[in-house]
This record gives sequence, structure tokens and C-alpha cells, in this order.
Amino acid sequence: MSRIFITGASSGIGLATAQAFLARGDEVWGTSRSVSSLPKHERLHPVQLDLQNVDQVADAFRQALADAGQFDVLINNAGSGHFGPAELLSHEEILRQFQVVFFSHVRLMQLALTDMRARGRGRIVNVTSLAALLPVPFMGAYNAAKSAMASFTMSLQIELGNGAVRIVDVQPGDIRTNFNDAVRRNSNATYQHRVDKTWTAVDKNMKAAPGPELVARTILKVIAQKDPPMQIVVGDLFQAKIAPFIFRFLPQRIRIWGLKMYYGI
Repeated sequence: MSRIFITGASSGIGLATAQAFLARGDEVWGTSRSVSSLPKHERLHPVQLDLQNVDQVADAFRQALADAGQFDVLINNAGSGHFGPAELLSHEEILRQFQVVFFSHVRLMQLALTDMRARGRGRIVNVTSLAALLPVPFMGAYNAAKSAMASFTMSLQIELGNGAVRIVDVQPGDIRTNFNDAVRRNSNATYQHRVDKTWTAVDKNMKAAPGPELVARTILKVIAQKDPPMQIVVGDLFQAKIAPFIFRFLPQRIRIWGLKMYYGI
């Protein structure tokens, strides 16, 4: 039996992953801004945590760690979205994206690593995004925060070496969740037509995408491996295999042209 700490456990990928761990008999400490939205289960321990509140992060993790005794796995999963022109993004919205997606999860990694290194074992899974490689139009701050998380993860992988504590960057493409329902949208007359066309494509892609259980199964698989992959993309065949491979060899101008065509703008 493993002890798991996972952020954003009340919906989407986080919920599917928490349920997968519970199904195999693990103990899960799952976070949510509202613990009443977490499923009721005798081995699911609710952790109230708003990742926008920097002062809550360390206290919530340390309290959970004291309750658990140790965490074998940390899964940084929670996120939030926005949709609108980068030109119009407020400083507050950019800061909020980085606080939720990047800063808070970096702090959780640091706290978990201190404990895991002392015990000589552990796994950390950072659920970043394919958007770190293939940016989604009109989600500039989200793309940037996920890219920062992927880069920070790679830095730690270099620094940690090949010890018993391993970090894996799991990058989902489009996954069918209710993520879009909570996305804040804004625009103006200059951008409205392109924003609307992109949103139509984004929404269509998400509705046709694999379910979050695909990511959950991937996470369970990689944490069980003695030498897990350092980065893995999860999604349909095109997003998970074909597009990342092709884009690595294309010049920036062709990448941007391809993304414009993909989103119909």
C-alpha cells in the first residue's frame, strides 16, 4: 500500500487518478478548494487547499504529511484555465496562472523532496501539458506556466541524477474533462472572430478526446517502474505521437503556420 498526495483531486484527471489509486488499495490525500466536492471514501483523506493562497501550501502539505507519516508519491495535477488574447491579459490573471500551475506546485515538490530524499525513495509526477510544446492560442499564460513547470521538472531531473527519488513529467494533450467549463473567457472586437473560431476547435477537440482514465493509467504505470520515463505525452495518436515528433524538427515559422491551420485561424 502506498500513500499518495495529489492536488486537484475533485475532478478531471485528478479525480480519475485518485480513484485509480483507491481501487488498488492505496491511501490518498487529495486536495481541493472545497473538500465537500471530493468523493467520500474511507481511504481518501480530504485536504483543503487553495493553490492561489501561497500561505496555505506548506501548512496543508505538512499537516497531511504528519497525518500520513510519509508520502510515497506526490502528484502535482491541479490547474486552472483562461481564454483570451495575450495582449489583454491582466497582471493579476498571469500571476494567478503561475501561482496555481507553477509556484505552488514547485513548493510542494521541494517539501516532498526533502522528505523523500531523507528516506531514500519516492516518486513525483508533474502533470504539465502538451501545451508546453504546442501552445494553444489564446491561453498564453496557461501555456507559459505549464512550460515553466516542464522546464523546472527537467532541471530537477538533471540535478537529482539516477537516485531512488524520480520525477516524471506527464504531458496530456486534449483530455475529455470539464476543464473548459471553468475557463474564464474574455476578448474584444479586434480578436473576437479568431477567439470564437479557436474556442470552437478547442471545445470540439476536447469532446472527442480520450477520457481522464487514460492519464490515470499512465501515472500508475510510470510510478511502478524502477526506471520510469522522464517525460511522457498522453493523448490520442496524433497529439501523443505524431505532432510532437514532427514539431521537434520544424522551424518556428512552420510550427506557427501548422498551429494556425489546426485551430482554423
